[in-house]
Amino acid sequence: MPINHKSLEALRAFVETGSVSGASDRLFRTAPQISRLLSALEDEVGFPVLSRRGRRLRLTKEGKEFYQEVERLMLCHDDLNLRADQIRRGKTEHIRILAAPFISHAVINQTLAQIMMRRPDMTAQIDSRVRLDIDVWVTEETFDLGIAPLPIKEGVFNIEPFLELPMVAVMNPSHPLAAKKVVTFDDFSSHQIIATHARSLLGQHLQSLVKRTGKRLNVRVEARNGVIACQMAGLNLGCCLADPFVALSSGVEDLVIRPFEPGGILKYGFLYPAGRNRTEIVDEVATEIRHRTTELARHIFDDDVRLSLRL
Repeated sequence: MPINHKSLEALRAFVETGSVSGASDRLFRTAPQISRLLSALEDEVGFPVLSRRGRRLRLTKEGKEFYQEVERLMLCHDDLNLRADQIRRGKTEHIRILAAPFISHAVINQTLAQIMMRRPDMTAQIDSRVRLDIDVWVTEETFDLGIAPLPIKEGVFNIEPFLELPMVAVMNPSHPLAAKKVVTFDDFSSHQIIATHARSLLGQHLQSLVKRTGKRLNVRVEARNGVIACQMAGLNLGCCLADPFVALSSGVEDLVIRPFEPGGILKYGFLYPAGRNRTEIVDEVATEIRHRTTELARHIFDDDVRLSLRL
């Protein structure tokens, strides 16, 4: 039995609002109509989607798993409706970008703003996913251009490396290591640090140095998010190893950035869906991003060795 789209809309509205009454308000239907749609959905899929606990309805285990697929389908449906509306209005210059949040803040937003000033009819959709989930989200999302740290698992997309950046040490201007031109691992390990996620490339690099040297790290703060780590460093709670893009996105106006040795390299690549021709807009945005990131990399270390957030 085919699944009724109205039933899926009812389920989505129920999950997002948390109640049948909330779903009825959102969809301009009565509560009994929403209840009938949810009951019909369970008959259509052949397993319980919702369970009642007291007076509240909740997703079952099977319902939670099913809803992940429903949400992905509904997002694609939303995108389809949006594109149809844009085409009706003659908005054919459109790009869907998928990137990690810190890349969007540091690079993509200003790049798009400049291009859209030149192209008044251009429209764009920007979505972001956390870095540690990149291998998952690039296989589940619809996009024209992805920007992601490498390496990444192969998928139904083509990978084009475009930038390499050094890992850097980041700290408050009053931190003792701020007086050094280069921060070594010996320097780093002799001070309190802010650690990032152990699965991150930064965390893996530090752990490899710990194993190689036998030194211990004096971790004062564990920040699973690189932006938070840079913000904590800005508050002078320690020094952290950072991605320059993350430091740019941290919102801290006065950070000191130093080369770190032995250094690790962070690589970035464009992701293009396989089997799809690149549009002129996609090529233009990729070219502008490549140019902007190259300029950022060139100016990361200035004479005052402060990180400029206005680049």
